[in-house]
Amino acid sequence: MCVTTATKVQFFRQNRSIQRDFRSGVSLHSHTMYSEESLEIIPRYTAKLPYLGRAIGRQLEEFNKKRGFKLDFANMFWTPPFAPRQAYRLEEKHIQRQFQLPGLVSLTDHDDIRAGSLLQLLERYHHAPVSTEWTIPFETTFFHLGIHNMPATEAPALLEELHAYTAKPRQQFLAGILDKLNSYRDILLVLNHPLWDEKGIGPSHHVRALEHLLRQHSSALHALEVNGLSSWHENREVLRLGRQIGLPVVAGGDRHGREPNAILNLSRASTFPEFVDEVKRSRFSHIVFMPQYHEPLRMRLLQTMVDIVRDYPENSKGRRSWTDRLFYRKPGSTTPIPFAAIWNGNGPKIIRQFIAVMRLLEWRGIRSALRRTDSLTTEAHR
Repeated sequence: MCVTTATKVQFFRQNRSIQRDFRSGVSLHSHTMYSEESLEIIPRYTAKLPYLGRAIGRQLEEFNKKRGFKLDFANMFWTPPFAPRQAYRLEEKHIQRQFQLPGLVSLTDHDDIRAGSLLQLLERYHHAPVSTEWTIPFETTFFHLGIHNMPATEAPALLEELHAYTAKPRQQFLAGILDKLNSYRDILLVLNHPLWDEKGIGPSHHVRALEHLLRQHSSALHALEVNGLSSWHENREVLRLGRQIGLPVVAGGDRHGREPNAILNLSRASTFPEFVDEVKRSRFSHIVFMPQYHEPLRMRLLQTMVDIVRDYPENSKGRRSWTDRLFYRKPGSTTPIPFAAIWNGNGPKIIRQFIAVMRLLEWRGIRSALRRTDSLTTEAHR
């Protein structure tokens, strides 16, 4: 077991012991059907596949010529398959099964609070926190802030203020927003995957922007996040950064598909507000890297993509097929158009081929072969 400033790290594959004073497992940073996820990932991944990448590239050119407009994956998005109750139960059951402890779960959809708000209407989940993952434009990039446990009655107004800043960011107003969030005793602010250069501006530029963000606003943050979909190298650097600036580091799984969060917290808290207090004021965090975290990262990301394109007959009508969960938004428009309304049948050949390849990963033989290849195993975390 490794110890950092205010943070303990445990690898469950090696050490399955659980201290007697822990009273819950905590799952942070998980997505539901209310998150919009960009489809820019398709050309990024297929370009690395020798035959498929070239084939899809040719078909994309043909499609653009025939349709007379450019198919821009940046304007297409998918939504995760699970409704809030499904996502909450997945995480809760995982904690109960692995730790034999109650689960505290915070669902954080991108710039949206419906998951927690709707769960609180059900007696079984009335204790669920209202949380979100806020997109903060900053300099030439953006960061994501996990805002956990917003007061239910004031969350809509707070979210409206966050949306306004994201739409028209003025950095001189960011401190005021963070101060306002800090005025609520039971809100927890976590800088999610701080070292991930999601915008693609280059690692050195991203780190420079992160340094500026922390120099100006670290006093308003309560924790940094190690992420279940980040490499061990990146997460190790986040742990180092937490020690350097004196912030606790908490677990964030970043689940989008059917795999439960690969990193969790163990806590002495019995309720979510007590967990917030443990991190925010006691500055204590006990992180547990679950066994699936040690699987090759690219393999796990590909599995998430399989989860995106599979059918879910148990879902409500309008959410069962992958075509029900895929949307296109015209530039300048705020209203998304369902994929089925743009193309008849199963959509353009370019996307059908991508889905066919993803579904091949359902075959155990192919999955085993991929695990054995150096290109995948070199991304193993330890």
